[in-house]
Amino acid sequence: MLLIIFQTCLRGIYSCHWTSHSNTRRKTACYWFSFLSFVSILALPWMYICYIAYNDHSDLNWTAFRTLKKWVNWYMILLVISAVLATYCLLLQVFALLHFAIREPLDLHWLHKVLLILGLLIVTLGTAGMSIKWKEEWKTVYMSFQATAPFLQLGALVALILISWLVFQSYHRAKTTACKVFIMVTFLIVSAAVFLCPLVICSPCINNTLPPKPALVGHRGAPMLAPENTMMSFRRSVECEVVAFETDVQLSKDMMPFLMHDDGSNFLLRTTDVKYTFPGRDNYTHTNFTVQELKMLNAGEWFLRTDPFRTVSSLSEEEKMQAKEQTVPMLSELLVLAKEHNVSLMFDLKNEKNSTEFYDSDSYYTIETIKKSGISPDKIWWLPPGFRNDVSKIAPGYQHVYDNVPDMDADGGSFLNVKYSSLSTRKISDLRNRNVSVNLWVVNERWLFSLLWCTGASSVTTNACNLLKNMSRPDWHLKPVEYMCIWISADVISMLLLFGLFLLQRKRKHVSHQSTWERSVPLLAL
Repeated sequence: MLLIIFQTCLRGIYSCHWTSHSNTRRKTACYWFSFLSFVSILALPWMYICYIAYNDHSDLNWTAFRTLKKWVNWYMILLVISAVLATYCLLLQVFALLHFAIREPLDLHWLHKVLLILGLLIVTLGTAGMSIKWKEEWKTVYMSFQATAPFLQLGALVALILISWLVFQSYHRAKTTACKVFIMVTFLIVSAAVFLCPLVICSPCINNTLPPKPALVGHRGAPMLAPENTMMSFRRSVECEVVAFETDVQLSKDMMPFLMHDDGSNFLLRTTDVKYTFPGRDNYTHTNFTVQELKMLNAGEWFLRTDPFRTVSSLSEEEKMQAKEQTVPMLSELLVLAKEHNVSLMFDLKNEKNSTEFYDSDSYYTIETIKKSGISPDKIWWLPPGFRNDVSKIAPGYQHVYDNVPDMDADGGSFLNVKYSSLSTRKISDLRNRNVSVNLWVVNERWLFSLLWCTGASSVTTNACNLLKNMSRPDWHLKPVEYMCIWISADVISMLLLFGLFLLQRKRKHVSHQSTWERSVPLLAL
C-alpha cells in the first residue's frame, strides 16, 4: 500500500499523472529526461560560480548603480534565483531517477518543461554576461578550485556511489552485450577520472608549512559595520586590529582633501543625501563643493536604508544612531586617528589623472595635509603613481606601493598592491620569497582568505575585517601525506561500496530470474 502511495505521489509531482495512464511516447520522454539532465549539469556549476563570485558582489551592485542611479542588491537577487534554480533541477533529477528505478514512465509535465527552458536561458544569459562584463571573475572561479577541489572530489565520490545503483540496474536490464559493454565502459571511465583526479589537484593549502596569517587592511574602514569612508567606519576597523586604513581621497573646491570613493558626476549620490540637501546639484563633481558644503551632507543614512552587506541587523540601536549621524570626513581627521592608533594609511587619489603639474596636483595638496598632521612618514603607503619621483623628493620617508610588478622592479621597490586574482598563487609565493610585501584586494570570504593565507600573502584589504580577525587558522590546511591518506582511503572505501552494490544488483537479478522461472514451470506442466 505504501509503495502504491509513493509511486502515485512521485508520478504526480513529476508528470501530474496521478494514474498510470499516459500517452507520452517513450522516445520523447527520454529526450526530455536528457534535457533535464543537461540543465541540471549546467545549473549546479552556475550556482557554484555565483557562490564563489560573492566575494566581489559589491562590484556588480556598484556597476549597476552607476547605470541606473539607484542602489539595489542585484547580486543577492541573482544568487537567490540561481539557488532556487539549482535546487529545483536537482530535485526534479532525483524524481526522474526514482521513476527510472521503479520503472515508472518518464512523462515530464509541460510546466516543468517551460521552467527548465527558462532555467537554461537564465544560466546562458548569466554566463554570457559574466564573460562580457565581468570576465575577470573567471580568474576567481579558477582560483577557487585550489580551495575546493579536494572537497569536490569527495562529493563526486558520493555522487558516483549514489548513481551507481541505477547504472548497475541498467547494466543488468540491458538485453544486448553491446549495450552492457557501453554502459560499463562509460561508468568505468568516469569512475577512473573521479578516483585519480587528486593527481592533478594543486593547492597551496596542501603543504608542509603554514605561513603567518596575513595582516588586515580596512577597505574604507569597516564597511560591514559602519558607512564606508566615515570616521565611524575607520574607528570600527581599529577594533579589528587592522595595520592600515585604505581610503579614497579627492580635493574640494577650496583644495582640501576629503574622503569619498565615487568620483565624477553624481559622486555624492550613492553615499550622501546631496539630492535633498542641495537639490539640482546631485550631478556635480568634486570641484563644485567646498568643505563647508560637504560637511552639511549626511553620509550615514544610506547605509541604514540600503544595508549593502546585510549587516545592519547586527548593530545595536546606539550604533545605528551613530551611523545615521555620519558626515563626509576630511583626510586630516583620518590622519589624527591613524597617528593616535599607530595605523598606516594607503589611499587612491581619484582625480590625479587630471593634473599635469605636480605643485597643482592632488598629490601636492595631499602631502601638505599629511605633513601638517605630524604622522610618521613611514606610516604612509604611497600608492598614486602619477608623480612618484616628485613625491620621493619632498617626502622621502613614505613607503611606495606599486600596482604592477614591472614598475615595482624598475624602481627597485618591494611593496605590491594588486587585486587578488591578478597573480597566481605560485607568483605570490615567488614574490614573498623575494621579500616583496604583497597586499591583495578586496578579500571578504573565508575560503579566499584561507587560500591566500596558505599562499603567504603579507596582507589583504578587506570589507570583512570583523570576520577575518577571528580566524586563527585557515579553513583547511593539510600536509601532503595527510591528504594522500584521505584520498587513498576514500577511493578504497568507494571501490568496495561500488563492488558490493554491483554484486547486490547481480544477486537481485538472479533471484528475479529464478522466481520468474519457478512461476513458469507449473504453467508449462499444464
